[in-house]
Amino acid sequence: MKIAFLDCFSGISGDMFLGALVDAGLPLEDLTARLKTLPLSGYDLQARRAGRHQIFGTQVQIRVHDKAHIHRGLGDIRDIISSGDLSEWVRTTGIRLFETLARVEGAIHDISPEAVHFHEVGAVDSILDMVGTLYGIEQLGIPRLYASPLPLGSGLMTSAHGAIPIPAPATMALLQDVPVFDAGVDHELVTPTGAVLVKELTHAFGPMPAMKVHQIGYGVGTGDLADRPNLLRILLGETEAGSNVEGIVVLETNLDDVSPEILGYLMERLFEAGALDVVFFPVHMKKNRPGVQLQVMGRPDQKALLTELIAQETATLGVRFHYTQRSVFERAQAEVDSPWGKIKVKRIVHEEGKSFLAPEYEACKQIAHKHNIPLRRVVHWVLTLNRPFTA
Repeated sequence: MKIAFLDCFSGISGDMFLGALVDAGLPLEDLTARLKTLPLSGYDLQARRAGRHQIFGTQVQIRVHDKAHIHRGLGDIRDIISSGDLSEWVRTTGIRLFETLARVEGAIHDISPEAVHFHEVGAVDSILDMVGTLYGIEQLGIPRLYASPLPLGSGLMTSAHGAIPIPAPATMALLQDVPVFDAGVDHELVTPTGAVLVKELTHAFGPMPAMKVHQIGYGVGTGDLADRPNLLRILLGETEAGSNVEGIVVLETNLDDVSPEILGYLMERLFEAGALDVVFFPVHMKKNRPGVQLQVMGRPDQKALLTELIAQETATLGVRFHYTQRSVFERAQAEVDSPWGKIKVKRIVHEEGKSFLAPEYEACKQIAHKHNIPLRRVVHWVLTLNRPFTA
């Protein structure tokens, strides 16, 4: 499967994302022509080679004439994007991204999303950055996008509403449940447009997934930072055949004062809430107390919910967590003829398209009960089919 990884060591903005895509192979002429179909005027789109700390990439600049700075509402932006000669995915996704921004801005300013008048993100350059990025993802054929944790700056900056903190309130709201860290830089590293793009388009955050890299692009930012090159790096490549890499969050806590009944109930609640896996490990804790380590695996957006369930059902004083990734092999149900009739099994595809059949517990259990034979005999028979399988 073709994937892309955003290495956000210096943050992300809409123009950096677009520049990285152009640098990775998106034809500038095609991009310019497609953006010209939007009912916008008073701007020039340019791309040039630029360097940061002697690393060169592409800087996309949209130079807007002063008269083009209009405060647009959500309805205006919907009309603009809908009028462009764009695919259905680019149109609907672009509108959805601005609707997300409107909800966030409305909550911050205590008004409805429809009443929001965009300033910075309603300008011509922000519309073109976001629509252009979506067009680039589509043209480069990127079905799945991954990203590193995001570095955040600090301090204050000037906006249409006066001085506001860094990260901007809209950026911070958009990045809920996204892994971030303080970069120790007095500079805006993640903009609202960058935040909404990476939040809404990224399949998972964490370390770079296992992949074969075919193309590399660098998008150059407008700043010149002392401690890091102001660049966004995108890596385009392919994952291993038959595998599906996804981001997960792993929660852990050590317990020495919870009864087995409560732990069993907690496991049920965690699975009902959508946890991907729940396991207990015996551990030896301080003061010579035997205890249990609880480990829960879930999707990144489940972190808050799963943590709260652990806190409700135990007396833990804290929960450790880290974001990582797992490779999930392709799987499907199949049915084969057995000495006892047809039986359902799992078909699991590994690297290079090779597959094998695995027992389906409930199906094997039913066969064992029906024919009054040991379960292990049915399971062993299925395992003997562990060979390349053609559906």
